[in-house]
Amino acid sequence: MTKVTAQLSVSLDGYYAGPQHDGDGDWLRSAESHGFFRVTRWATEAMAWRERQGFAGGRHDADSEIIAESFAAAGAYVMGRRMADGGEVPWGDEPPFRAPVFVVTHRPRPTLHRQGGTSFTYVTDGLASAVAQARAAAGEKNVAVAGGGSLVRQVLRAGLLDELELHVVPVVLGAGLRLFDDLGLDDFEAIELTPDRVVPSPQVTHIRYAVRGRAPLVLDDRGRGTGTP
Repeated sequence: MTKVTAQLSVSLDGYYAGPQHDGDGDWLRSAESHGFFRVTRWATEAMAWRERQGFAGGRHDADSEIIAESFAAAGAYVMGRRMADGGEVPWGDEPPFRAPVFVVTHRPRPTLHRQGGTSFTYVTDGLASAVAQARAAAGEKNVAVAGGGSLVRQVLRAGLLDELELHVVPVVLGAGLRLFDDLGLDDFEAIELTPDRVVPSPQVTHIRYAVRGRAPLVLDDRGRGTGTP
């Protein structure tokens, strides 16, 4: 059964990048990029990530195996326009996805076909439509929400996410772009998840959750036998 999945590297205090870059100057020299690269360094040093990018070297370890597993499980991707625009040139003629990518955007553009099986379809009628189109294209594989973090948050808020994997890096950034802000929850509800797998390594702890969805807090009677919380 096709699942909608997402994964993101985060710091111990919940940031997936440094403070947002305002668009002036070189993004690679910004605080946003420095935070992002600090929490994703475990991935860029992994053999599976480098092989997928066409690079040499890297470590073959548990981290690399998790990256390889993620690529193998994805039959289609959903992506935000900012990530798609930022990656178009660096990814080159053969991007690493090797599957259809559906880009959530307000600006129409013809489908962009690349080598290796990657295509970018620009979806202008909303997130739910992009996810539905990705499901139809994924076959028996999963739909992977590739990001960025804002899009992962939107999918989670909309109740469209089945599985979330956090790669928790042992670093405290102190400020930046936080995954779990602005989820649209009221004062008496939360989004509940169930841990499905935990894989520790020296650089990062991988925690995969099944997303159970929004729910109010329900208390028991704490053993009083009254039935009243």
